[in-house]
Amino acid sequence: MDAIAQIRRFNRTVTQEIGVLEERFLGRDRSLGASRLLFEIGANGMEIRQLRARLNLDSGYASRLLRGLEAEGLLHTVRSSGDARVRHVTLTPAGRKELALLNRRSDQAAGSLLRRLPEAQRPAFVAALGAVERLLLASAVRLRVENPRGRRAQYCLQRYFEELAARFERGYDPALGIPVAATEVTPPQGFFVVATLNGEPVGCGALKCHADYGEIKRMWVAPASRGLGIGKRILQRLEALARKRRVPLLRLETNKTLTEAQALYRSSGFGEVRPFNDEPYAHYWFEKAL
Repeated sequence: MDAIAQIRRFNRTVTQEIGVLEERFLGRDRSLGASRLLFEIGANGMEIRQLRARLNLDSGYASRLLRGLEAEGLLHTVRSSGDARVRHVTLTPAGRKELALLNRRSDQAAGSLLRRLPEAQRPAFVAALGAVERLLLASAVRLRVENPRGRRAQYCLQRYFEELAARFERGYDPALGIPVAATEVTPPQGFFVVATLNGEPVGCGALKCHADYGEIKRMWVAPASRGLGIGKRILQRLEALARKRRVPLLRLETNKTLTEAQALYRSSGFGEVRPFNDEPYAHYWFEKAL
């Protein structure tokens, strides 16, 4: 059986076993789609645009589902005081009660599915679920060249600086390192790549283009999303952009604390070289001919 046929067969089996086709999901008078909105909104509420992005829902379909839940008295929508275009949805007391019931029934359904298997097979089943989930998440990651001044890029940079400050022996001050101006990583001078998962930023990387070489900068992946191959994909995208610009050589430097970054660069064909700049936070310098 080829890969496409296997995926289709897997999809049919999963939809049947978890009740996707049932009009009354988990025994309630609503579909899986509507119930999924309740799960995602959760106790803390969420911006509607973030909700749509997380579930990859069409705007019209999401609006219909939300209106139905609002008519049931399970949620209410308010506009942001700072921006009337931004709408936030929260669960009502009845909605929180319904969510608690759905969570209990979901746990019961999962337990029932597990109990159908012999006890010896259950650990393998759970491990396989974890592996499939990670691979599905990896397939949902999207890479885009974005404005380094944009919201998602700035979020990544802030988290990147915070992590370096926490991990480096003497902390980290961006003002002391070699600067990376926004104009230097904005086309055509350079590029800033942002990785998103369900619409949320989970990684970034930048490329500064010079006449005879390019610099890889600001490589970061959110801790919760590591292990999905995001860092390697970002690096590959930056390399592809460098080749398109006919950049003959890539350079980068890194700190001794960032052992996972060193492993990524080495496995991607970068070789260690003598220092080529005076970056105060660097312990290793790498190059790769393109």
